[in-house]
Amino acid sequence: MGHPPSGTIHCVSERFDFSGDELAPAYRAAVDAIEAGDLVVLPTDTVYGLAADAFKADAVQRLLDAKGRGRDMPPPVLISVVESLDALATDVPEAGRKLCEEFWPGALTVICHAQGSLMWDLGDTHGTVALRVPDHENTRELLSRTGPLAVSSANRSGQPAALDVYDAEEQLADSVAVYLDGGAVSGGEPSTIVDLTGDVPHVVRIGALSMAQIRKVVPEATTDLEPAEKPAEEPVVDTVAEGKAADKPEDDAAPTAEDKVEGEPTGATAAASNEQKPVDKKPAGDEATDVRPAD
Repeated sequence: MGHPPSGTIHCVSERFDFSGDELAPAYRAAVDAIEAGDLVVLPTDTVYGLAADAFKADAVQRLLDAKGRGRDMPPPVLISVVESLDALATDVPEAGRKLCEEFWPGALTVICHAQGSLMWDLGDTHGTVALRVPDHENTRELLSRTGPLAVSSANRSGQPAALDVYDAEEQLADSVAVYLDGGAVSGGEPSTIVDLTGDVPHVVRIGALSMAQIRKVVPEATTDLEPAEKPAEEPVVDTVAEGKAADKPEDDAAPTAEDKVEGEPTGATAAASNEQKPVDKKPAGDEATDVRPAD
């Protein structure tokens, strides 16, 4: 666990122990803050997250302001159970459903078409939403009480994601009403992000789940992030007897390195991928949304 930051934090905020058996005060304070449209910092299975009610546009804007982000980098949404998928997303393919059933709760974020009837405003999402069920029991219990939360990594944009509550307090100070102290978190690999809006699941960030794990469940899954396979070189023809120099194929270009992004901790792409220690980065693509889970 880190040490409290030096200097004075303007404590309109409250901090609660979010581990052990005495959780009632923490749940009560967090639920009250979310219902009031305020922000809550909570632990996830990788980094600390900054949470707001996904259905309160002013709360989501407060989250973006606290991080120093624009509406072009909308936060992903955390839910408590896989059964909530159809309440928030539409046209989820069977292959995508299989992935969620296999890897939730855990390090899988899926980008889906958002239900058109939802009264929310997460930013410039182009009609999509990034969803995840975190592998953190107490946070899932909180989500079951608050409903879906817009959650981004608990840090100022461009700074490392918080791995304990003191890191989060130092960066976000009194922009947050309630800090939930679940101890130090792993800061491990961010979630793997899979786009389910096309014909086949397409991996846009490879994080804690490898392509081999994804394809074990959905063999047809695609990605642009794997290095291109180098073709076998043709044998060099010995033409010395003919008085000619032997022809040798040109070297293949080196494969492009995988683009790692915040994992939301490097957040829509690693989570967020930072969040390794993450730095915010937008995923590539004309209509790609920032899907950085607080993981």
